[in-house]
Amino acid sequence: MENTLRVERAIKRMTQADLAELVGVSRQAINAIETGKYIPSTVLAIKLARVFGKAVEDIFQLQEDTGN
Repeated sequence: MENTLRVERAIKRMTQADLAELVGVSRQAINAIETGKYIPSTVLAIKLARVFGKAVEDIFQLQEDTGN
């Protein structure tokens, strides 16, 4: 799964800590999501999208499966 969280944060001049506080997770969790090491729950994805006034699909995209 790919995401545009880092870009969205930059547009709003928001740190990882700022975003984490708004959605109720740690700064480390935001970092893990941004780097693709952690896929957020549906609830967290919705909270993140709401912070930026966007749909979940605008922030999170499934990677194309090139294996088959």
